[in-house]
This record gives sequence, C-alpha cells and structure tokens, in this order.
Amino acid sequence: MEFLCYHRDRPGSLPLRKELLEDHWSYMDHYQSRMIARGPTFAADGETPTGSLHIVDLPDPAAARAFAFDEPGHQAGVYRDVLLRRWRNLLGRTMWDFPGGTTGGDRYLVLGLGAGQPADLVVPQNQDELIAYGPLLSDDGTGWLGTAALVLATGPDTARAVLTPNRYAAIEVHDWECGGRR
Repeated sequence: MEFLCYHRDRPGSLPLRKELLEDHWSYMDHYQSRMIARGPTFAADGETPTGSLHIVDLPDPAAARAFAFDEPGHQAGVYRDVLLRRWRNLLGRTMWDFPGGTTGGDRYLVLGLGAGQPADLVVPQNQDELIAYGPLLSDDGTGWLGTAALVLATGPDTARAVLTPNRYAAIEVHDWECGGRR
C-alpha cells in the first residue's frame, strides 16, 4: 500500500529541524527501499523549509502511522501537523525514475484536497512534467479524498493547472525538491 505523508513545519522550528537533520535522514534510511518520493518543501524565498514530504510503500495503515509519528522531527515537535493518506501511484515509478532527473528546474508539490465527486482520477495527457501523480484515499482505499502530484513546472500557477479547477475544497502548491542524503 502506498501512502503520502506530509509533515508541515511548526513556525519557529527551523533550529530544531536543523539539529535533527541527521536523525531524520538516519530514520528515513530504514525506508529507502520503500520510498516512491521524498523531499522538503520551501517558503516563497526558496530557502526556508516549510515541510517534509514522503511517499512510501508500507504494509498497512498502522505501519504508515508508525512511520509518520515515530519520525524524530515529529517526536521532537518540529511539525505542526501531519497529512497522512493512502495514495495510488498512477505513474508506477519513483522520483528517481523520472526522465527529467532529480535536479534542475522548479518543482512543486500540488495537493488537491477533495470535496464532492472524485476528480483527476486519470493521469493528465501531458505526463512529461509529472514526477509523481495519484489520488489521496481513505485508509481502506475506497474513498477519494483528493489528488497529489509532484510536478516540474515553470511556476506555481502552471503546477496548479495539473488539477481541474473548481473540483477541490482547496489546492495547495508548495515549492519542493527531491530529497534524501546529500
């Protein structure tokens, strides 16, 4: 089962985040073979971290909760909240398999938070810029809760356009980069 886990930083937690960076990476090393995508999100300045995204293949919702809530930064109070949802990998690849590589260009996390009838259940025609794409689902995988995409785009508006307007309660666009040890 694939899960999307997005830890959102608590305001003022940057010093603690930096202090725990090696602990975070060491924790994630245990899951490397199960990672579909990972990496930090950033504020508009492109420098200040605002969150940490992981898309990971785990056995069940209990394992996903343990993954999310046992993470050292979460345990220490770096994050203000966690979005944890089942996810379906409609592209069938990892970020490391993306033909555009893991560096270069502007990259975004696009989260469409569902409202009403499911939308964007099929991969958009223009796949060249999609790093990862799929629906956010309930724990049992039957309820549509939104859509998440990692996109290489010329700007946030172009990234947002990967989702159908007016079909979501909210669409969030976050500056993102491929993560992992440097």
